[in-house]
Amino acid sequence: MDGDKQGGGGDQSPQKANGTFAAGDIEFLINQVHWKDVGTRSRERDLQKPANAPHLSCVTSSRRIHCISGRTRNLLIKMSETETVTQHVGKQQNGHSVAEPPMEEDVFDDTYKEKDGPKPPIKLVWKNIISMSLLHISALYGLILIPSASVLTLAWTVLCYLISGLGITAGVHRLWSHRSYKASLPLRVFLAFANSMAFQNDIYEWARDHRVHHKYSETDADPHNVKRGFFFAHVGWLLVRKHPEVTAKGQKLELSDLKADKVVMFQRRHYKLSVVTICFLLPTLVPWYFWGESLDVAFFIPGLMRYAMVLNATWLVNSAAHIWGNRPYDKTIYPRENRMVAFSAMGEGFHNYHHAFPFDYSTSEFGWKLNPTSAFIDLMCFLGLAKDRKTVSKETINAHIKRRGDGSYTTS
Repeated sequence: MDGDKQGGGGDQSPQKANGTFAAGDIEFLINQVHWKDVGTRSRERDLQKPANAPHLSCVTSSRRIHCISGRTRNLLIKMSETETVTQHVGKQQNGHSVAEPPMEEDVFDDTYKEKDGPKPPIKLVWKNIISMSLLHISALYGLILIPSASVLTLAWTVLCYLISGLGITAGVHRLWSHRSYKASLPLRVFLAFANSMAFQNDIYEWARDHRVHHKYSETDADPHNVKRGFFFAHVGWLLVRKHPEVTAKGQKLELSDLKADKVVMFQRRHYKLSVVTICFLLPTLVPWYFWGESLDVAFFIPGLMRYAMVLNATWLVNSAAHIWGNRPYDKTIYPRENRMVAFSAMGEGFHNYHHAFPFDYSTSEFGWKLNPTSAFIDLMCFLGLAKDRKTVSKETINAHIKRRGDGSYTTS
């Protein structure tokens, strides 16, 4: 059932069709132009510029190379596809895909410069410090209670972990933050339900902050800038007021797709009630009511311990996967390939790949390997509940590895 996967054009031999260049033409023409790489890590490549047009630079759009002045370059970059990939999703008309407007809000902005001068003072959020401390103390107590829990309760805990995880990985991350596939209304409702069970801010706020993270990664505008240390990137960013740049840049993002999604906005309006009901009451009451589990075991294990585990699995993507691991796809960025994080976060640990190609629905080129979220999305497509999965061609991946990888790439 891979027929609806929308692959990108690769770095192939130049071919012209209908008077336009295919995406692979960029490799052929690269020695003739000054190319603006509009990949996830936009960087000027110091290649040969046309001698008769020193004021021009060239960028790739989905199917053409545009030589433009600096004044209009940024506008074209916003209209261009990621790297040399042509993304086609959606309807089929006369046998051809209809191109969807490109997603630019998660593409790194290398024009952003941090402000000079002293950093703003750190302001502690004591409510969050106290609540997070109590949560983790309670989670430790839940660990102590595990021997007294029934097998059904432990199985229920695992199920709640998986549902919560999907609310983050398949839901707010791959669907709503990156629009890497399309989901039907029933699936979006389930993922919003699962997202409330995860209790990591509502979909709208989570997706907004995540897009800011990609666009301004490892700068003052990054909500969990790893340059401020492991602890800050892991949980510390939730214990202090946001850097003013995070707020400012978040307010400037285009979020009309989220505002237009009735499921997203319904969850946002009723978020507190949904969290109390789905994150805490439901995991506690099901084992107590259906198989007679004690309330303290039901509350501390599938309730609080499970919640803390999902939180930390997600946080490891921001911290560990930005510090430890190799960078086979792009050595110029912080995110790494970290299999431990991939295991705990249901496939989200292939982070160097993800920041290189944020629109890929699988966040990896290795399919279901350590990636149950990709298996879930594929299953939803098989059942007709999802469609239009975006992928990257192998040719494009290989070209990216050759240009920017750290030399550690392996298929194993």
